[in-house]
Amino acid sequence: MPLSHERHGAFPNKNGTTHFSLWAPDAISVAVQLGSGEIHNMPNDVEGWFRTTVECPAGTNYSFLINGSLTVPDPAARAQADDVHGFSAVVDQSYPWKCVTWQGRPWHEAIIYEIHVGLSGGFAKVEASLPSLVDLGVTAIQLMPVNEFPGERNWGYDGVLLFAPEASYGTPAQLKSLIDSAHGLGLMVFLDVVYNHFGPDGNYIGEYAKDFFRSDLTTPWGSAIDFRQREVREFFIENALMWVVDYRVDGLRFDAVHNISDKDFLVELARQVRAALLPSRQLHLILENEDNSASLLEKGFIAQWNDDGHNILHHLLTGEDESYYADFCDAPTAKLARFLSEGFIYQGEFSQQGKGRGEPSGHLPPTSFVLFLQNHDQIGNRALGERLTLLANPDALKAAVVLLLLSPMVPLLFMGEEWGSKQPFLFFTDHKDDLAKAVCEGRRKEFAAFSAFNDKKMREKIPDPNAVTSFTQSQLDDAVHQSPEHFAYWNFYRELLQLRLAEIIPRLPGTLSAGVTILAERALCASWTMGDGGMLKIYLNLSEGSVKTTPTWSEDRLLYSCGVAEKDYQENSLPALSALVTLEKAVDRKVAETHEKSLAETAENIFVLVE
Repeated sequence: MPLSHERHGAFPNKNGTTHFSLWAPDAISVAVQLGSGEIHNMPNDVEGWFRTTVECPAGTNYSFLINGSLTVPDPAARAQADDVHGFSAVVDQSYPWKCVTWQGRPWHEAIIYEIHVGLSGGFAKVEASLPSLVDLGVTAIQLMPVNEFPGERNWGYDGVLLFAPEASYGTPAQLKSLIDSAHGLGLMVFLDVVYNHFGPDGNYIGEYAKDFFRSDLTTPWGSAIDFRQREVREFFIENALMWVVDYRVDGLRFDAVHNISDKDFLVELARQVRAALLPSRQLHLILENEDNSASLLEKGFIAQWNDDGHNILHHLLTGEDESYYADFCDAPTAKLARFLSEGFIYQGEFSQQGKGRGEPSGHLPPTSFVLFLQNHDQIGNRALGERLTLLANPDALKAAVVLLLLSPMVPLLFMGEEWGSKQPFLFFTDHKDDLAKAVCEGRRKEFAAFSAFNDKKMREKIPDPNAVTSFTQSQLDDAVHQSPEHFAYWNFYRELLQLRLAEIIPRLPGTLSAGVTILAERALCASWTMGDGGMLKIYLNLSEGSVKTTPTWSEDRLLYSCGVAEKDYQENSLPALSALVTLEKAVDRKVAETHEKSLAETAENIFVLVE
């Protein structure tokens, strides 16, 4: 039986009352304290639950009083009135949805655009920007975590109240309006959720439910969450259900699940969330997982962020070979070929740390992998937050963008990438006092092993995450992005995305790798048999010299070329720092005829939504 998503927290009734529930197995007494000052004791049961129903409507502020002395917010509050230490608020989740017939879109149509809501100005400002993203060719937005965090500036991964949208971004109704408008424009909305840890400030759960955390297992952020406990599992499953049912998001991206020890919890979560929806509803569950657990992609999860793909391309574009890039600088062309043909590069092999990592992934379709050249992690976890526009040769970067946007893997862009932005995306927080100092010092110590920052004076130049300027410098300058240089970059992205919509996406269902031919060091041709039987080939040369191509492209239809002159094309020569994409017609006429109708229908549906 599907799990209810209304067990943890406060739920208003139609008669003007509200039902309150808190799992606090280590508390002797719990009371709900209203903003008016009224205190109502909450009876408990043998399983550690405290519950009561009180006369108060939606909009009422409240907190929980533990053992008569400790006042805490509701860990499952649907909204906060006073940041993470203050009053929670009762929320009526009903909303006058306009796009009532929306059922989502198939996963293979996803072109994802990652957004930090705070840098964009809040939910309302993101909503206003949606038409321009549709014009670009985006089909899905992915919001970095929007749960309540301490202060007003944060990436969102320091969240402590996972059910409450961050108040500095807007109200729950404004978030629903954003999602409703996105659906009206044909855009899917994915949400990044963090179920592997809580932030360091404002998490009171351990004070009254110590079994929520494990004493024998730690993560980089502290004690691991104990998913062996039924109530703990339900807490997170209910959170996922809230986003999917009450907010109608189209998918969830699960942060760093390699730090979740009980992988069967993930499988259960996927099953429970899907069971709560009608079969007609499209729902996409996406992983971030350093363990490269290909088996999870056959147990309810549709795709994984492919860090291997990013890391090998980043090394080839920048030459960087420190930290995790050290695992990709040996035989990089062979690694690039494996990523393009099989998805994961590490499928059980040992990394530089001497640890085996990954599972075989070559049997999975290319749409099981989300590919990116930049995202919040890969930019913001750099000491100075530089984007690739400041790190890579412009011609090499454009060739890699062609691969990103026209390969059969699902592409992800990071906000500002389409303009060729050169503004940093820095790590920023809004902590106070000793915690602010500790975060700044910890951040700078992280980079002590890097050659550019092994000197203390150099590390002191790393921006303080708590400085307001770390946030303001990361805000996109729209005026700059209207310059001819940046507008040309935008047109480059738009041209490629429109080509993907017309030629790649309709053929994606049933696509399989047809192998990779290495042409020379840092140059290759990757091939895929598309769903209609045609052959997609992407020729990529990230070397400093021209290479002859085998196979040749003389019999194929040219889809796109970048850095290839007419003379080179006629001679089947791939110049330095270039890319070329071709599409060979289906040889099997029966296969082609089978897909011809669905191809046309899919293309028509896509352009109805994006035009």
